[in-house]
Parts: sequence; structure tokens; C-alpha cells
Amino acid sequence: MRTKDLAIEGGPPVRTSPWPKWPRADARTQEVLLDVLHGKRWTLSGRYDGKASYEQQFAAAFARYNGVAHCTPTTNGSTALVIALKALGVGYGDEVLVPGLTWVACPLAVLECGARPILVDLEPQTLCMSADRAREAITPRTKAMMIVHQYCTLADLDAFVALADQTGVSLLEDCSQAHGATWKGRRVGSFGKVGAFSLHETKVLTAGEGGAAITDDPALHERMQQLRANGRRFRAAPREGYPALEVVGDELGWNGCLSEFQAAVLLDRLGHLDEENATREQNAAYLERRLSSLDGVTTLARHPGVDRATNFRFCIRFDREKFGGMTIEQLRTALSAELDVPIGLTIPLAQNPLYDPSKASGLPVADRQAIAAATRSLPVAQRARDQCLTLPHYVLMGSTRDQDDIVEAISKLRRSTATS
Repeated sequence: MRTKDLAIEGGPPVRTSPWPKWPRADARTQEVLLDVLHGKRWTLSGRYDGKASYEQQFAAAFARYNGVAHCTPTTNGSTALVIALKALGVGYGDEVLVPGLTWVACPLAVLECGARPILVDLEPQTLCMSADRAREAITPRTKAMMIVHQYCTLADLDAFVALADQTGVSLLEDCSQAHGATWKGRRVGSFGKVGAFSLHETKVLTAGEGGAAITDDPALHERMQQLRANGRRFRAAPREGYPALEVVGDELGWNGCLSEFQAAVLLDRLGHLDEENATREQNAAYLERRLSSLDGVTTLARHPGVDRATNFRFCIRFDREKFGGMTIEQLRTALSAELDVPIGLTIPLAQNPLYDPSKASGLPVADRQAIAAATRSLPVAQRARDQCLTLPHYVLMGSTRDQDDIVEAISKLRRSTATS
């Protein structure tokens, strides 16, 4: 029978202590920020002060970390996607495949290029874009495939690399939820022609805001450098006291440059990423084992190629009939009250109020209307919307006791809503 012990009904919550703090900083983070503050240069477009900027240092370190030759830092992940698409030659009349379930920055970046986002359904077991559905969606106008490594797993990189090779369609990896994840021993972001990252506060590597685009292709790197700096690039031999950037103008760019404050934070925190990811992975594995014994909940699967994921958001699928037929919104509210943490829904783009192609002011009205009319509900994405909730990565930054609270909260919902 239904009891009255749920936190939303006045009962005591499961979680009474704070979750691990995020974002993180330490004395070294403060030290590098003060170094920028008291220095002569706060942005890469400022005057050269005789040493490599923090932005250049982070770019080199992040490229090296991901096993690629080049990195272009940006103001945010959206800018990283836009310069990646434009560097790949995406423009008016082109189509770009985008997962039907992802953050709105992905299709909006396509619209920013004047191109058409084509929403593609997901693999049921991973909630990443399905390679089979992507193959079906490719047309002569398809210029790129934007795969997103989502939540706590990765897209099938073997399948997508093969598809890109077979069709000649450029592969762009959105790794905003997967910093440091590996597929068969290789970092994600290094498989496609470009890998794009968000460095927003919610991400596992952050400076509050920021982004990065990585590539092994020097021509793509040259284009992305100019696209994010108003057509400028770094001088080969800068002169102290003079601008560090030179005018080139091969690309019509705009200002998407990362500040020195952000770059300094990112350079510092990059050194902690592997250790923090290992903590998340260990706790996620423990949480998965505990949840596997609960009737009515399952977690996402991983392809055999996944060595490590970063668990940006831990996704749990609910059999709502086992929870008294509660809607996913009701489960979200109840679980959030028990754990005192924001719980996320998985909202398909076709239902996301932030994605309305008819408002894309840079396109002709007829194009906007056609894109909006083609936006449709996709069955796997829709099922995820009705069944799945996600937990933020910082709940995995503590101990197994924290994970026990998550299991107890779900068990409490299950007991409270069970029918006799």
C-alpha cells in the first residue's frame, strides 16, 4: 500500500548531508588566477608579454592529453561546435545528422551555419545516436554526422568511423559529456575529423564557461583558429609589447576567444581530471551493482569498445509500473526531494521548448518552416523521455556511502508506491 513516508509528503528525506562540492579548486587554482590578475595579459588577443599565454599552454596540454596535434580553445562549447562545422565546410543547403536526444546547442550550431539539422533516433541500450538510423538518414546533402557521447556511455565509434569512411560524410564528435573517456585505449574526440568539448560549470572539466575543438588536421586547425578570432591567428614570432595575433582574413570569423583567467583554471584542473574520472567510474560501478538487485530499474549499457566513460550524468531507467504508475515527472520530484539534488529529465529535441527552428532568424522563412515541420518525435528518444532520469556527476565524487543513499532513495520510492 501507499505510505506517507516520502519526503514530498512530509516524511524524512534519505539524504541529510551535503553532496561533494562542484566545481573544485585548490591553492594552485588560486595561484594561477592571481598570476593572470597581476600579469600584463588577460586575453590571447592582448599584447605579447614574452611568454606563452595560458590559453596556448592549455591548448597544447589538452591536445597532448587527447592524443591529437591541435586544440583551439573557445568561449564555450557552442562556439566549438560552430567553428568545427564551418571548418568542415558546412553551410547553407547542407544537412547535418544530430541525435534526436541531446542538448539544444547541437542543432542550434547547425542552424548557425545555415544548414539543416536532421534528427536521428538512438540506440535503446546507450541513448547515443544509432549508426543504423544514421545510415538511413544520409542523403546527397549530408555534410556531417554529429555524434554525442552521452550521459555515462559512448556512441559506437567503430560503426560511425566505418560509416564515415564508406560515405565520405565528415564525423564530428561532441565530447562535452565525455572528457577523458576512452574507446579501445584511445581518447574520444580523436576519432572524428574534429572533437568538440564544452567546459561549462556542469561538465567534468570546467572553468565556469569555455570550450575546445581538437583535430589532427592542420588545415582544419588553421581554419578554426581564424574562425574563433575574427580571422586572426597567433604570430609565429611575436614581439613583446605588441599584439600576439596577426591579421590573416582567410576566414570570416568572430570573437570566440577564451580568456586567460579561464585558460589558467583549465590548465590547472586538467591535471586532476584522470583522478576525478577514476573516482566517478569506481562509484558508478558500485552504484550499478547495487541497482542491479532492485526490481524496476536498469542502467545504460556500454559497447565492448568502451574502456572508460566519464559519467557526466548517471542515467537510470525506471519501469514506472513497478513504481505505482508514477509519471517520470512525479518520480523526478520525489527522488529529488529524497536526495536534495537536481534530477534531470531526458528531453527529445522535438519536445524541447528551447529548440524551435522556426525562430532561426538567419535562415529564410520558408527554410525555417520546412525544418520545423520535419522535426518529429523519434520512438527510442520518446521512450527515454518517459522512462529515464539522470543524476549529476558530482554525486559520484564521494564515497560508496553516497551511492548507498541513492539506492535507498529509489528503494524507498519502490516500497512506498508498491501496490498490494
